[in-house]
Amino acid sequence: MSMVWLNEPPQWTDEGGRIRAVTGLETDFWRTTFYGYVTDNGHFYHRPVTGDFTAEVVVAAGHAALFDQAGLMLRADERTWLKTGLEVTSGAVQLSTVLTRDFSDLSVAPVPQGHSEVTLRLTRFGSAVCVHRGDGNGGWDLVRLGHLDLPGTVDVGVMCCSPQRAGLEVTFRGFRVGPPISRDGLE
Repeated sequence: MSMVWLNEPPQWTDEGGRIRAVTGLETDFWRTTFYGYVTDNGHFYHRPVTGDFTAEVVVAAGHAALFDQAGLMLRADERTWLKTGLEVTSGAVQLSTVLTRDFSDLSVAPVPQGHSEVTLRLTRFGSAVCVHRGDGNGGWDLVRLGHLDLPGTVDVGVMCCSPQRAGLEVTFRGFRVGPPISRDGLE
């Protein structure tokens, strides 16, 4: 199934299992919490998915400025979504996850030093969503488990943003969507 952009970036390619993008100026997805603003102009390359699923991707980016970010996103609409990925925050590249139910929240987890890319997994089980990070040894670490009121079909794909600049260069490889992991895989 072909993918489409919400807020197409100024430069991008999708060839041979690699999606490359360069972000536009001051792009982000965020709603109200702490900062008081709403922005919905980040770049999201997606396709519709019905029912439960697991999406995976390997992401690498040239992070240089505060809040530069790239990863996976699940979106019902502008008020209900989840994004997770590498993000510059608290002085380092971290794995951030934002769950938005009218208001955005943020959680962060450290990324092991020396890792220039990370494998991400996003799973939907009805109204439950969970995020895993590849551990580098073929296993997965649970990063976030949360609740979103979701319709039967949502948009799923890769996202990138650079709230304080333009020009974040991002590469996604191996993006795929398939059946959901076993619930036993949450541990």
